[in-house]
Amino acid sequence: MKAAISSVKTLALALSMATASVASAEELHIYNWSDYIAEDTVANFEQQTGIKVVYDVYDSNEVAEAKLLAGRSGYDLVFPTARPFADRHIKAGLYQKVDKSALTNYGNLDKVILNSLSDIDPGNEYLVPYMWGTTGIGYNVDKVKEILGDDMPLDTWRLVFDPEIVSKLSACGVSLMDDSTEVLTAARAYLGKPVDDFSTEAINEAADAVNNVRQYVRYFHSSQYINDLANGDTCVAHGYSGDVLQARDRADEAGNGVNIAYVVPSEGAVVWTDVMVIPADAPNPAAANKFINYLLDPAVIAPITNYVAYANANAAATELVDEEIRNDAGIYPPKETQEKLVVLKTPSERQVRVMNRAWTRIKTGQ
Repeated sequence: MKAAISSVKTLALALSMATASVASAEELHIYNWSDYIAEDTVANFEQQTGIKVVYDVYDSNEVAEAKLLAGRSGYDLVFPTARPFADRHIKAGLYQKVDKSALTNYGNLDKVILNSLSDIDPGNEYLVPYMWGTTGIGYNVDKVKEILGDDMPLDTWRLVFDPEIVSKLSACGVSLMDDSTEVLTAARAYLGKPVDDFSTEAINEAADAVNNVRQYVRYFHSSQYINDLANGDTCVAHGYSGDVLQARDRADEAGNGVNIAYVVPSEGAVVWTDVMVIPADAPNPAAANKFINYLLDPAVIAPITNYVAYANANAAATELVDEEIRNDAGIYPPKETQEKLVVLKTPSERQVRVMNRAWTRIKTGQ
């Protein structure tokens, strides 16, 4: 009986110790874009460090921004787009500086990309570049050509903003991103107007262009188009380069006969950089720095690029990226494509409010 009691006590003690160990396990809370990391990235980090990762996702900068502005988000590491979002977040004091002394892999970063961020982050103190890409158009080659014919140029914003064309394509499904900055900037490019003009007049002009096709747009969403393009449920999507290429790859893997292509419109398109940042009130900034340094390892970031189809900001990782990915013009654009790319200007707070009101009217159809 005593032996049995002793065994019970031993078991209880073991369970208590295990529970205490779990309770005291270090945690890292990450907030990242959906479909933006390899399948084993987090698990490998947990195994290497013993740090438990709580990983949440979002599909628009506006959603992440709202949480950061509200404060006490509980996140240690977030991945916003540099312009205009991280730019205004730095000005608002939403981030803390990264600990470069803990970033032993920092030297692997592309100096050109670092320099491109230095105007909004002097000394690169707050922003660590993660991935970069473009925002253009993904389309179902066969369906679009069937509707528009072989002679219609497809490298144009007309596919999503010309009412005559969008009305025809609505039968197979057209989508726009749920992102006021991206959509209104694209509309300005379609109109042949300066894309860095965020005056009230410019915003209203762009909003009018979107409203002209509103009835033909199936939905506004910044990630749903990946699966819908891949499955053939939609045929044209305004979206991020890597997302469209993910859709292409998923269709290929499924063998469903859906042929997806990505194009940077000839009128110009946005080039962006997503960055890693540590919120000012992050509960565990030390763990965030560890994860940043982990992602700066070429052997870690290259497989992520291979999986998500986005170019990373790590110069030392390029040779480790699959040749098919490295040579894909949709991921690593050639010089002639880069010349058509534009960097977003950061609108003022007043201009953001005007833009948000216009966007609400567009989405509600009012």
